[in-house]
Amino acid sequence: MNQDRLMADVLALTADGGRNVGSPGHQRARDFIVTRLAELGASQYSGDSFLQPYGPEASRFANIIATIPGADSAKAPILLGAHFDTCGDIPGADDNAAAVAILLGVAESIQKTVCDRSVVLAFFDAEEPPYFQTSTMGSIRFYEDQRTGPVHAAIILDLVGHDVPVEGLEDLLFITGTESDPGLEMAVRHSEPESGVRTVPTLNSYVGDLSDHHIFRENERPYLLLTCGRWEHYHMPTDTPDKLSIGKIEAVANYVVTLTESLCKSSLDGPFLGNETLRTEIYFLDKNIQPTLRDLGIYLPLSTRSDVDRLVSLLMSQFDL
Repeated sequence: MNQDRLMADVLALTADGGRNVGSPGHQRARDFIVTRLAELGASQYSGDSFLQPYGPEASRFANIIATIPGADSAKAPILLGAHFDTCGDIPGADDNAAAVAILLGVAESIQKTVCDRSVVLAFFDAEEPPYFQTSTMGSIRFYEDQRTGPVHAAIILDLVGHDVPVEGLEDLLFITGTESDPGLEMAVRHSEPESGVRTVPTLNSYVGDLSDHHIFRENERPYLLLTCGRWEHYHMPTDTPDKLSIGKIEAVANYVVTLTESLCKSSLDGPFLGNETLRTEIYFLDKNIQPTLRDLGIYLPLSTRSDVDRLVSLLMSQFDL
């Protein structure tokens, strides 16, 4: 993955202030993403445009949906999603320009090696308040009105451009949703990155539906949310490109490519939420978090769900993750 290209896309998206719905920056961001998709040679998802307007104010609200065709168009596609709007008139570099740049980079990489399934690139509108989890939220409108067929699995990216603000844990990437299908758990284990980022699968119930994976979970479709969690610049004017970790952004992009390729070959036969992921959670926690906690004088042996509950509670309270 090209770091310069990734950062150039972030800078372009954040150059004109916020991307709150209806603002000039919002319109410029739409135009930029459409132009980049055309440059990458992506295909339209439906109709003759990447733009998919919706609602009574279609000039204000529009998802941007593209497809990278796979070897077998009869198979349900993998969806990669990230919202592109901001919470007010703020730069939104981490929330969510970094994720948009990653999806564009992933699209370029995937085109070079054709997957078994098509890959849908969904740049969702209106994820931020006051639209979050309302009928105007872009991912909800996509799933209920714009989707042309089933989705094999959805991978949603949100807040993936920053270092976790805990010494020794900066390169963590949290993943929720492996419990939604046994095949997801296997794909996450098989796609474990060797360097650049350390993954930590955990239950979605620990954090709740923080992003666009909400509609997929509600409709019992396999999903994963990739995030580095909230931090001090969340929804703040200080969420600027200089705060991002370009090395981590590149590592996340490479991971998404590997994970997507794995899921293209995976059978996701359910049952939905019928998968106990405790062993996988403990494996990643012991490998990627426990050594740092021991250095801080904290050690919680993990063998049961209650043990993991306590560790997650500690992390969220003590480190504000």
